[in-house]
Amino acid sequence: MGRELSKQHLADWNERQALAEKMIPLIGSLYRGPSVVLRVFGNKVMNASTIAIVKAHRDGKLIVGEQLDMNCSYEMLQLIEKMDLRQCRLDLGKLCHQFLTQSKYDDMQEFLDQRLAQLLGDKPEVEPESHDVVLYGFGRIGRILARLLIDRTGTGGKLRLRGVVVRAKGDEVHDLLKRAELLRRDSIHGEFDGYIQVDNERRAIIANGNYIQFIYASSPSEIDYTQYGIKDALVVDNTGIWKDEAGLGQHLAAKGVAKAMLTAPAQGDIKNIVYGINDHLIEASDTILCAASCTTNAIVPPLKVMNDKYGIVSGHVETIHSYTNDQNLIDNFHSKERRGRSAPLNMVITSTGAAKAVAKVLPELAGTLTGNAIRVPTPNVSMAVMNLNLATEVTAEALNEMFQNIAYDSPLQEQIGFTYSTEVVSTDLVGSTHAGVVDGGATIADGTRVVLYVWYDNEAGYSNQVVRMMQKVVGLSMEGLSA
Repeated sequence: MGRELSKQHLADWNERQALAEKMIPLIGSLYRGPSVVLRVFGNKVMNASTIAIVKAHRDGKLIVGEQLDMNCSYEMLQLIEKMDLRQCRLDLGKLCHQFLTQSKYDDMQEFLDQRLAQLLGDKPEVEPESHDVVLYGFGRIGRILARLLIDRTGTGGKLRLRGVVVRAKGDEVHDLLKRAELLRRDSIHGEFDGYIQVDNERRAIIANGNYIQFIYASSPSEIDYTQYGIKDALVVDNTGIWKDEAGLGQHLAAKGVAKAMLTAPAQGDIKNIVYGINDHLIEASDTILCAASCTTNAIVPPLKVMNDKYGIVSGHVETIHSYTNDQNLIDNFHSKERRGRSAPLNMVITSTGAAKAVAKVLPELAGTLTGNAIRVPTPNVSMAVMNLNLATEVTAEALNEMFQNIAYDSPLQEQIGFTYSTEVVSTDLVGSTHAGVVDGGATIADGTRVVLYVWYDNEAGYSNQVVRMMQKVVGLSMEGLSA
């Protein structure tokens, strides 16, 4: 009995992997052809491994109560690949579930013809050009943004990383080689998924076919991007050196630049945007915008959900934040209180502007929140502990059910993730694409008092939010299915 059961499980696994292997070229064909971005229950499947695709189908248990039949999804994928779709997003898992449980059609092709009718035909006669992007700075966030942009390279109408601006640290040739190595290998996020070449003569890096010009400059306004074939570029400043309109305006003075974005909290009247919450405020006429901070992006989505549903009377947000490169490896001078003490050896109480930043994104919460931070000896992944006093009583079970539904099927599913595992620790969240992930196993509710624990990869999660905002800034839109 045991031997037969073992054979059965192995045969089932091999069949699933074989189906995933057949899906991979179809997923790639749809992405590079009509620019159809496929997901399975919210999970990315483009450039995913066979095991990742199998696991994505398993998530059906969490969302619809049962694991998705991969034979069904493979059959549907074959039919979708033959359809005349224009650029769009599709969730194969949800489509299959709808066909199996809600459709009035017995024939899968008839179901798809009806369900995808709004996405058929009417393709542009001329394929839209890609939008040039320049990264000003190549630190932690800059390199992750580079990885994300390279990973998303496909057909026209995409963001295209064309240049990176840095200050030379010694000989430029040696500098370029070192920066290529930093892109290739990362102690936290692992090896770069692809192939990197260095063109020393032209000061460029070619990553998975993307020609990325490295430009050595000491200030934004001295650069002429047009000499590198870069035009109407979106410059993403990830240095944090300039945070006001006057400083960031230097980018607009450079030839070839159309807009500038900051990946840190802005000062003055610059719009602070948390994608998914207030990105509707972005206008075509905006030339300088801000993507707020990693913490603001993590806490604003769940705060908005809580305030809309239950009303937030008051609260305190404590962030348990990984150390960053503005702290010291060993004790040394730092202009800010306590920050000079050794980051890998100490927990460091410090300030955060996240609570005040919330009010810039959600004005209705102005004056209701306080905030503080503790820097801890981990290099990545942070947590926000939100102590909230509500206008309405609620149970932990109701909160977890709400956030689970939001995470798996809602307009905020890219911003809010959810886990109920009581074994999850910080390193499990490395590489998370969500702005924040609610830890349901830690949720506390006592009448109107609630404590929410929200994990966030302060590097990768935030960078994914930045890329989403970049797409909105340059006017890229991806159609999806109406409910």
